[in-house]
Amino acid sequence: MEDYNEEYPAPAKSIKGYKIVIVILAVILGALSILYFQQVNQMKAEFAIERDTLTNRLTNLMNEYDSLQTENDTISKHLEEQRGKADSLLQRLKKERSFSAAKIRQYEKELGTLRTVMRGFVQQIDSLNTLNKKLINENVDYRKQISTEKMRADMAEEKADELSTKIRKGSVIRARDISLLALSSSDKVVTRAARASRLRVDFVLAANELATPGERHVYARITGPDGYVMANTSGAVFEFEGDMLTYSATRQIDYQNQDLAVSLYYNGAGITGGKYRVVIYMDGYQIGSNEVILR
Repeated sequence: MEDYNEEYPAPAKSIKGYKIVIVILAVILGALSILYFQQVNQMKAEFAIERDTLTNRLTNLMNEYDSLQTENDTISKHLEEQRGKADSLLQRLKKERSFSAAKIRQYEKELGTLRTVMRGFVQQIDSLNTLNKKLINENVDYRKQISTEKMRADMAEEKADELSTKIRKGSVIRARDISLLALSSSDKVVTRAARASRLRVDFVLAANELATPGERHVYARITGPDGYVMANTSGAVFEFEGDMLTYSATRQIDYQNQDLAVSLYYNGAGITGGKYRVVIYMDGYQIGSNEVILR
């Protein structure tokens, strides 16, 4: 019995040793599990921070896209497309459940591409705005120049009109030395209106180098003491400033820019003593007048 016990040790010691090993392994395994879960939780926390950071960056980028304003249709269309890509990337990011370092790098790459594209748009819009400002300034300068030229043209036209008016007025032939004489039946001058058979209007058409030479009609209106215009016939009228006026005497003359003595005759009735007014007309102008008393 004693030999048998010495050759085979008691199993209780071996079992005890195994238990100790198992306990140690369990402790190690537990420690490793705790460490693993800690690392996993830490990675999840870090990934959550990364996702929040990416989300904020994407949101800010979309706001920047929204803030870009341009009237260029092509750029506006591309802006809308890129803004849509940013929104799609944000939705994917929010729905992502399994993060990894590779996926984060992929999101950061896509975000970087969108930001690079946006910077290109900013440069294009700035260039267009600068060009528009330049064109606006050039347009303003051009309008000022046009306005100045128009003012000069208007002033030149005004001066030309003024000069034309002066020339036109200066070209009017004036009548001077207007007189009214009573004549007898033998055409002798009489001093009494009661002895007169007709009236003669004498005047001189003054020399005027600006006037156009040639033939024209000259008219005399004689207003008697009763205030009525004296006329040879009932149809003796001429046009003046849009109205038809009665004339007392008329004739055609040939004017050659030199003093020209003219006489007109009134052969009608109604010659009495008193104050007479004589007005001379030619070329659409009233060219002279005078008042004469016949006794």
